[in-house]
Parts: sequence; C-alpha cells; structure tokens
Amino acid sequence: MATRRLTKPRPPATTASAEVAQVARPTIRAAHGRPWWLLALDKTNVTVATLTAATLLYTRSAGVAYFTAGAVLCSLTVKILKRCVRQPRPVVVDGKRKKTYGMPSTHSAVITFFAAYITLACMYLPIHPMLPSSPALMRMAIPLVVVPLASMIAASRIWLGHHTWPQVGAGVAYGLLCAPLWFRLWTGGLNEYGPMAEDMIPLYCQSFMNA
Repeated sequence: MATRRLTKPRPPATTASAEVAQVARPTIRAAHGRPWWLLALDKTNVTVATLTAATLLYTRSAGVAYFTAGAVLCSLTVKILKRCVRQPRPVVVDGKRKKTYGMPSTHSAVITFFAAYITLACMYLPIHPMLPSSPALMRMAIPLVVVPLASMIAASRIWLGHHTWPQVGAGVAYGLLCAPLWFRLWTGGLNEYGPMAEDMIPLYCQSFMNA
C-alpha cells in the first residue's frame, strides 16, 4: 500500500510591504514608546525661549531684557561648571549617551532660574504698563502656573534619561542660587537705569532705520 508523505503547510508568502512593516514596527515603537506629554517637555527650551523673546519685543522692557540676560548667564556658567566637574550623563533607553557632560543639568538650572525670578518679580516689582493690571493674574496666577511647570520640566530630564537625580538636583540648586542674586542686583540699584534704557531703545531703532 502506498503511503502518503506528510508535508508541513507552507506559511503564506509575505509581500514586500509586509516585510518592511515588520522591520519598521520596532523602530516606530521605540520612537513613540514615551507619552506625548513627556516628549513635549523635552522640547520646552524652544517654547520658553520663544515666549521670552515675544514678551521682550512686546513690552520693550529693560527689566525683561535684564531677566533674559540673567537666564543666558545662568546657562553659560552651568556649561562651564559641567566642563569642570566632567560627570557623564546616564545611558538612555536606546543605549546612546550624549557627548556633553551632565553635572549640573543646564535645563534644570535655567528653568528654575525662570520660575524663581518670575515669582520674585510678580511679588515685588511693579506691574509693567503693557501687561494686564489685574493683581490676581500677575501676582498669583502666573507663579501658580510657572512653578509647577518648571518642576515638571526638571523632573522630565530624569524620566527621559538625560540626567540623574543628583544632576537635576544640582541644577535646581544652582538656579535657586542665581535667581535671587540676579534679582537683588536689579532691585539694589540697576532698576534705576531701566527707564533710561527704555527711552533709548526707540531712538536707537529710529536711527537704525534712517541709516
């Protein structure tokens, strides 16, 4: 009696597009494995810089320009400290490590400087004429938004794998140190030159346009 040879069923043929999809799927998961709000917090440096520039152009305030200069100085000095400490960053999820050093965290220092200085300005400085005159908005609402947002941004540096807790803590401490000192310089006498500088800005712009 003839025996029938058993053969395993062949798997269905895959098309080229299906093979590409199977290869690309892990890459897509790796890129989108984090929640959208965490990825948004990773790009807040662009948002904060844009809002600061817009506020400066809208108010043409010497105080806002002084505050912006303090944030830039805070960022530069933190980067100098990084080169002195030379502590590496943690390895992120995909196995890559940023080439720059991690101690202290620049993002944490600068965003803490923003939050601390804005809070001090809302509490002790007069409200600029170009801004809303409501004390509830300018004195209370803005710090209630800025401080929690700054805390989330600083913590996100750890969640994203860019820094360790000590690196972020050192950055926050540095920002908390720089903001009151920079604010004290302004209220200690530099603010008296603010109106003079604001009066010179339109004259400078006019001479520049006529040149």
